[in-house]
Amino acid sequence: MWLLTVTGLVLALLALPVVAGDFEDGRQFAASRDYTRAVASFKKAAEQGNVDAQFNLGVMYARGQGVAQDEQQAVMWYRMAAEQGDLPAQSILGFMYLKGRGVPQDEQQAASWYLKAAEKDHAEAQYSLGVMYAKGQGVAQDDRQAVSWYLKAAEKEHPGAQFNLGVMYAKGRGVAQDEQRAAMWYRKAAEQGDVPAQAILGFMYLKGQGVTQDDQQAVSWYLKAAERGHPWAQYNLGVMYAKGREVAQDEQQAVMWYRKAAEQGYADAQYNLGVMYAKGRGIAQDEQQAVMWYHKAAEQGYADAQYNLGVMYARGRGVAQDEQQAVTWYRKAAEQGDADAQYNLGIRYADGKGVTQDYIEAHMWFSLAAAGGEERAIKNRAIVEEKMTREQIAEAQRRTGTWTKTEPK
Repeated sequence: MWLLTVTGLVLALLALPVVAGDFEDGRQFAASRDYTRAVASFKKAAEQGNVDAQFNLGVMYARGQGVAQDEQQAVMWYRMAAEQGDLPAQSILGFMYLKGRGVPQDEQQAASWYLKAAEKDHAEAQYSLGVMYAKGQGVAQDDRQAVSWYLKAAEKEHPGAQFNLGVMYAKGRGVAQDEQRAAMWYRKAAEQGDVPAQAILGFMYLKGQGVTQDDQQAVSWYLKAAERGHPWAQYNLGVMYAKGREVAQDEQQAVMWYRKAAEQGYADAQYNLGVMYAKGRGIAQDEQQAVMWYHKAAEQGYADAQYNLGVMYARGRGVAQDEQQAVTWYRKAAEQGDADAQYNLGIRYADGKGVTQDYIEAHMWFSLAAAGGEERAIKNRAIVEEKMTREQIAEAQRRTGTWTKTEPK
């Protein structure tokens, strides 16, 4: 965000009306990408107190253009400009303190510099100050203050502030919850090309939150975000192609979008891509590929992928059959409350497959699976009980009760 802002500011400064002297020379050298001579000219002007030259010199030191990159030097020149009241310099100096770049990190100093520029209507500083109030960085956490500063920047068409204001209305933070206002601000940001806003606006149309439900609009906004690499939008677009919601059902398109999101590490998409490979939907069936994608999602804690990976190991599909590995993955899913995994883990303990036979553990997992709606577990628990003593059944019930109190919600 900062680099984009700085680039924009540099271009803006370089486009200023022609002025005489060293600053004008520096501007022309920079425009022709002769950065070494630009630095020399800007430095002469900066040393004479030219605020624009001081700011540009800070940018060039920060980016290593015409000089060795040196963020301490960048801060020095930004500070000179900031102390003369230059608003972009004040805002960037706030950023440098916030991130500890060229100066020791100091959130209070960051907030102080952002405030100086924000009070003079600098949109980027107003947005940044809003973020600091929302997070309680350098200031006491205050959602109302965050909303106030976001609103000031949003009204100046700052897309980040518009997006964040949408979040605040959606969650009722600092304002009364209002999904229509959330959608309004998301739309303003989305229409400026803000990718997360485009993705969320697609979701709101899909669910009819704050807007009239409209699958066609959902697809349109998801597509805008997906084409710019947003993994959640890519995943959701894949789902819509898989189900044929407001687009012609096309499993090849679904696979394409799942893959784009999956390659960015999005677990839902990795799991769905694994399912498509396992079933040969939209792509040639390939159980090794299915296992690979299940594994990626499973390692991120995705319970359905963990369960499916257990099944693949148990049946030797796409991998060498390995009951111990099956148990490992069933357990991970079972501990997240997956009833199918709990049932299969109960079977393993009852039969001693992949684990040492243990009727107490089998009974516990069958009980948990039954509580989760797995009807087969009731019958299998009864079978196991016939082989257990009263004391063992009591212990199994105790473990079930203890586990139920601590299981994830």
